[in-house]
Amino acid sequence: MKLEPVITEKSTKLAEAGKFTFRVDIGLNKYQIKDLIEKVFSVHVTSVKTIKEHSEVKRTARGRKRIIKPQKKAIVTLREKEKIDLFETKKK
Repeated sequence: MKLEPVITEKSTKLAEAGKFTFRVDIGLNKYQIKDLIEKVFSVHVTSVKTIKEHSEVKRTARGRKRIIKPQKKAIVTLREKEKIDLFETKKK
């Protein structure tokens, strides 16, 4: 099963609020995502929101067509005072 963290500006801001963003398999439902994250990171998930990204055709620098496959993102909310260390940023 695919479980990759999405590290962008928006996702790091959400991580400060206790919401963590992951890219998951397109066939997983919310209950399966919740169980997977609880097993992998040993945390308690309170809610899961999912977003489906559709496939699209883009052109490369050489003008060839490239198909971007459909994907699914999950925004996971944890209990208060729980964190996932992948999203930690160093403050100056």
